[in-house]
Amino acid sequence: MLLADFLSSGTRSLTALYPEQEARSIVLMLCESLIGTHSYTPVVDPGYEIRERSLPALEQAMARLQEGEPIQYVLGSAEFCGRRFRVTPDTLIPRPETELLCREAVRMVRQVRNLRLPFGRDAAPVRILDLCTGSGNIAWTLALEVPGVEVVGVDLSEGALSVASSQDFKAELKASSAIPPKFVRADVLDTEQDFPYGPFDAVLSNPPYIRESEKASMRRNVLAYEPASALFVPDADPLLFYHAVARLSDRFLTPEGKGMTEINEALGEETAAVFRSEGFREVVVHRDFFEKSRFVFYSR
Repeated sequence: MLLADFLSSGTRSLTALYPEQEARSIVLMLCESLIGTHSYTPVVDPGYEIRERSLPALEQAMARLQEGEPIQYVLGSAEFCGRRFRVTPDTLIPRPETELLCREAVRMVRQVRNLRLPFGRDAAPVRILDLCTGSGNIAWTLALEVPGVEVVGVDLSEGALSVASSQDFKAELKASSAIPPKFVRADVLDTEQDFPYGPFDAVLSNPPYIRESEKASMRRNVLAYEPASALFVPDADPLLFYHAVARLSDRFLTPEGKGMTEINEALGEETAAVFRSEGFREVVVHRDFFEKSRFVFYSR
């Protein structure tokens, strides 16, 4: 079968679920992963023929995609901050918006590390707490981007922690002085639990924040496949995780430490008020690249 024909038929089969351009991008991504083609292959080589032996795997994957399963789960991985992370239905699929959180966190953590460099071997390592770590994409990104920092990732899900700890960055770790994150099972909502890992210079989090009533506007590929416990909060108490994050930040942040959390775009000021009520004086709502309220940054 010609690659061009497979792309055309595959795209048509997904247009009931996705806009046409997105559907085509998904099929291109599938082909790139399974048979090694590129987005430009059908343009520069319109006669490219898919080998007969490759068709069964492609067809099986297409059947899963037509059921609404996200391409990231079909492939078993997702790209985030220039790296490929293992993902399963035990973890959320990393979103591009969260890359903005990591970018700002990396900038801030580098500043703290650089301030300590003059102390040489006596310098205390920069320490980071990642709450609701999921696949570990935030924890690993910070650990690898700023070699030498110590990161602790926390989640309640054993499945998510298994995925986070199994991320394979051995080559990058070997080539640098990066320290792999430590992943710990704990309930973020239990704010008084014994947690012997602090203090921390930064607390990062991407907790559940989508209200149950918002399900009606969401795609089936999210609702049917991604873990509900990592997505949804009750309408009656949509900020419950932020109260917990604020309390844990108060307990474990150093006096000069900073926190950054992803938020529901509809609850920016309400979320900021939670951190102010916990005693954080510098609290700012930041927007994403769609100009939506997406993060709260806070410090004492």
